[in-house]
Amino acid sequence: MGLLERCREEFGTADLYEVLHVRRKASDSEIRRGYYKVSLRVHPDRVGEAGREQATRQFQILGQVYAVLSDPARRAVYNEQGTVDEESDALSQDRDWAAYWRLLFKKITVEDIKTFEEKYIGSEEELADIKQACVDFRGDMDQIMDSLLCATYTDEPRIRNIIQEAIESGEILPYKAFLMESDEKMNARRMRAEREAREAEKTRRELGLGDKPGDLKALIQSRQKDREKEMDSFLAQMEAKYCHTSKKRKKD
Repeated sequence: MGLLERCREEFGTADLYEVLHVRRKASDSEIRRGYYKVSLRVHPDRVGEAGREQATRQFQILGQVYAVLSDPARRAVYNEQGTVDEESDALSQDRDWAAYWRLLFKKITVEDIKTFEEKYIGSEEELADIKQACVDFRGDMDQIMDSLLCATYTDEPRIRNIIQEAIESGEILPYKAFLMESDEKMNARRMRAEREAREAEKTRRELGLGDKPGDLKALIQSRQKDREKEMDSFLAQMEAKYCHTSKKRKKD
């Protein structure tokens, strides 16, 4: 059975982009983040014994999907013909896909994250990411805030100002979703963030976390004010972006 057929069987779609939950015009970093986020959920080490066999199959398939979409030549062939080269060594089912995953996503430390935040927040890179997020999500602040690195709800006024200035300067379009966002939607986002902050604080206390760095996951959970789903999303972005900083962000 070929890769596309196995994707349909395991993930319900033969579209490689849909498997990774990314758009067809996704940048290299978006594809990398998509691979990390989806593979993290099915990583064999994160599931129980009962689901390990299926998780192993899915984990292998995701590695093959990424091997296609991360390679310019293979991706071009797939985009043009809707096919993949099943004979390619890069797609071999005998390949150690766990080792491949670890090679792509090295273990990051608390200091890595602190250093990244200090350099990233207020930088030209963050400015470009905010503008690109506004374009990608057509001014929807819910999606913009969810997608940005190191952003909490307290950063929203600053982020809104950056977007507003970019609109006034003509850099990005005046999206209706941004300009006409209702007070109800803004309040709902704030209330959701405050609720998540309270839940995170409760978790922090239950885990006995103080000011000293502890378990990385628990620390990120406290810092990002959210539960495991969003914490994994943050880690996915950090792993994909921080471990890939040698490459500049590509535009569609």
